[in-house]
Amino acid sequence: MHIKTSLTDNQQGMVELLAPARDVNIGITAINSGADAVYIGAPQFSARSAAGNSVQDIEKLCNYAHLFGCKVLVALNTILTNDEIPTANRMVWDVYNAGADALIMQDFGLLETNLPPIRLHASTQCNNVSIEHINWLEQLGFSRVVLARELSIDDIRAIRSATTIELEAFVHGALCVSYSGQCYMSAALRNRSANRGECAQMCRLPYDLLDANGTEIVHHKHLLSLCDMDRSAYLNQLIEAGITTLKIEGRLKDENYVKNIVTYYSQLLGKKCNNDFAADPQKTFHRSQTDYFLHGRTRPLANFETPKSTGEEIGQVIKVSNNQIVVSTNEIISQGDGICVSTEGFYVKNASMTNGNTVLTWDIQHTTIDTSHIKPGMIVYRNFDRVYIDRLIHYQPQRKRLVDITFRDIDNAFTLAMQSDTIRVEQSFTYTKELATNPIKAKQTIHNQLCKLGGTIFEVNNIDVQLSQPYFLPISVLNEWRRQVCAELEQQCLHSYERINRRPLVHAPYYSTEPLDYHANIHNDHAASFYRSCGAEIAERSFESNPSTDDNKVELMRCRYCLKYEMGWCKRNQIVNTNLPLEPLYIRQGEQLLQLHFDCKHCQMIITKK
Repeated sequence: MHIKTSLTDNQQGMVELLAPARDVNIGITAINSGADAVYIGAPQFSARSAAGNSVQDIEKLCNYAHLFGCKVLVALNTILTNDEIPTANRMVWDVYNAGADALIMQDFGLLETNLPPIRLHASTQCNNVSIEHINWLEQLGFSRVVLARELSIDDIRAIRSATTIELEAFVHGALCVSYSGQCYMSAALRNRSANRGECAQMCRLPYDLLDANGTEIVHHKHLLSLCDMDRSAYLNQLIEAGITTLKIEGRLKDENYVKNIVTYYSQLLGKKCNNDFAADPQKTFHRSQTDYFLHGRTRPLANFETPKSTGEEIGQVIKVSNNQIVVSTNEIISQGDGICVSTEGFYVKNASMTNGNTVLTWDIQHTTIDTSHIKPGMIVYRNFDRVYIDRLIHYQPQRKRLVDITFRDIDNAFTLAMQSDTIRVEQSFTYTKELATNPIKAKQTIHNQLCKLGGTIFEVNNIDVQLSQPYFLPISVLNEWRRQVCAELEQQCLHSYERINRRPLVHAPYYSTEPLDYHANIHNDHAASFYRSCGAEIAERSFESNPSTDDNKVELMRCRYCLKYEMGWCKRNQIVNTNLPLEPLYIRQGEQLLQLHFDCKHCQMIITKK
């Protein structure tokens, strides 16, 4: 059940909605769906290595976004090797020259190179948690920080009161179980570094849970797989706390997902777009939802049964047989809908009504389901609503600029003017003046033809036809004049867009005297030089530089998520039974055994090798 957020007019105007773009076409769809800005991967070195984009495509997206006053942020947020620094620097210049408004980055080695005056945003991979760290980033010259997802509303208020830098917060999408930038499990166990854009998603795998004696407590469950974030009910609180940008996760998501979610949030925020589609976040990829520590620690944060999309809850199981399930539901189920119960899923072959309940069948020749897992009373989910997805596919959001049109005659010519906001274009056209035999029809023809702005970025707000006499003008002539003025106005809208440059970069004193270990992710000589110039002491380079894969003291993950709390075993915050497992606890994936450590003072869980 989603709660509609009520925002004041002032709140609507002060917050930016930032959407993901896997590619240029999805970026354009996000703009059309109501986003104020989009973020897209650079050709290389983004935290989603599978979502790189050419400079030409980034330029195309910038040109489209800037027509509406929207921004394009480019993600180049992996840690870099010495050899990659020159390439990355050239890439920053390339995307800046292509029109990019900001660079989302993690590697401070880039700050030691000659950068263009592009605004710098500190990626969430920078582990932006503490006031001291964020203050330091502001002093360095960063324009914005992408806050850690784990921060509460009170944490955000405290950061806002101590800083003036722009604050960006995630509001929707997939969650990393580890603090971003602090996960080394993929690098250690699969030789695929999350900080290098190659995360193997170890958190989505099934694990066994073992006690200190090696006794299996839980078998083959997705113990680290978090639900998806959904903070749509708390947008006003986030804005009041000082958030300037609300970010939707999903640079690997498809166009339908982005279209649906961006439309949903733009409608909640009262963005002025021509989108009347009934967006529903539960209808596209959806792992249930959590506000994720925004108002403290809650349960459940994880879905132990599956890391896949569960979709929307639609009812309960009444009865089950080999290829048939009877469901109590108020929803209309259609052939082709995707249904899941526990770990089993199928597409509906037929749906019928019996005794007030819905009977669903599946094709036993093509779908194998272990019905022994399905029991009466279990929750039934629909993760593919065929009718809704068909509507979503055919829904094409449009974004328009309102334009005022004025048409009048002068001495030996006609003038056509178009104005959008403060941008005005006027052209004069010489044409023989011929009085109309049907004055009413002639004026209506002028009005109708000048209003035909389909295929352009404009929509008529007001039109004023001022003629001293009822002149006749051919439709073809009016159409050509309209096209010429529209084309010039579009160019003027693009040229009038002004990028904001960043402040000068400085080597601000580092805020801690503690030597920096691998958690600082210092992966190249430029980054090391930068930290030293800020007065920091470096004890060791990045985990990826010299992976201590056999060291059982190395933190592979540090999480605010706690498996003991999730299981109901937290002695500090829960009423627990006395039959608690003997610690230390372990999780096992195949032959790999990992130990769980519980930092109860800071309410955090740490995972290491055993």
